[in-house]
Parts: sequence; structure tokens; C-alpha cells
Amino acid sequence: MTPANHADTTRLRAFTEGDLAFLDRLCTDPDALGEFEWPGFGDPRARRKRWETDGYVSAESAAVAIVRADDTVIGIATWKPRGFPSGVTYEIGVGVLPEHRGKGVGTVAQKLLVDYLLDHTTANRIEALTNGGNLSEQKALERLGFSREGVMRGRSFQHGKYVDVLVYGLLRSENRPGTP
Repeated sequence: MTPANHADTTRLRAFTEGDLAFLDRLCTDPDALGEFEWPGFGDPRARRKRWETDGYVSAESAAVAIVRADDTVIGIATWKPRGFPSGVTYEIGVGVLPEHRGKGVGTVAQKLLVDYLLDHTTANRIEALTNGGNLSEQKALERLGFSREGVMRGRSFQHGKYVDVLVYGLLRSENRPGTP
């Protein structure tokens, strides 16, 4: 029997109106996005307004739900164009709710997102930024074939201090490993 939140059952889908409580949680629960991603409290209506505006998919940025086999939303996967011209490079990110972390779900979601972008867009490059202290994310990106390309010193401010941000990249021409 496969556990209900096993990585093999993870998929991505567009957000629906029924997911608004999940989106609200991202603005009101400091633990929802984890220690490396919590930006501070925000207007919980902002995510609802964004969903009403474009369903979280636009040319400027996009997000989809990470869901289990039973369609429960357990995270968010995002992408936005970077570089020039638009559509050549996409920056990706994922956030998984704390009760679903440590099971490989985030890595699978990133793989699904990379595959989606390389299969359905003109992307030549996918990049991801991560907190210098987020060792789990660094390992996940490297398992997916990303290369660590650099360090942006003191780029973010979290928990009262400036922290480094690491840059990872994957080119279309590079080998994409199978599902982790």
C-alpha cells in the first residue's frame, strides 16, 4: 500500500476556488512555507485576489498546486520568466506544507515542474535560488541535475539577519534524471 502522501502519488494541477484556504494559510501561518521561505505576515486577501484575477497563471508569474492522489493540496510550485527575451529562462520554486516534508514530495514536484517547462515552453534554462542554509533543497536540486552556479552574499534578510542565497541552474541540453 502506498502512503497517502508518498512522492509517487504527487502531481501538479491548477488552483481551484476550493484551494483558497490553502492559499490563505501561506499568508497567515509562519510554519506553512518553512524556516527558509516565510516572508512575514501578509494580507491574506492578496492571494485570493490574485486567484480571482488570473487563477495564478500569467505571463509574469505562475503557480500551481502540488497535490496528493486524493487531490489534497500539500504545496505550491511557482515559476516566473527571467532573463531576455522572456521565455528563455524560468526561475522555479516549491513550498511544501510541514506535515508533508521529508518524504521526497518537493523533489518530485520540482521534477514535474522542470519537465512541464521544458516540454511546454521555449525555456532553455531553469534556475532556482535557495537559502545558503537550506541543505535539503540544495541536495534535491543536485539530484535533479541542477548545477550550483554561485553565491549571492547577504541577498536575503530572514529571522533578523542577512543570509546568502545560492543560484542553481539547469540547461535544456543537460541530462534530466528520472524521477527521484
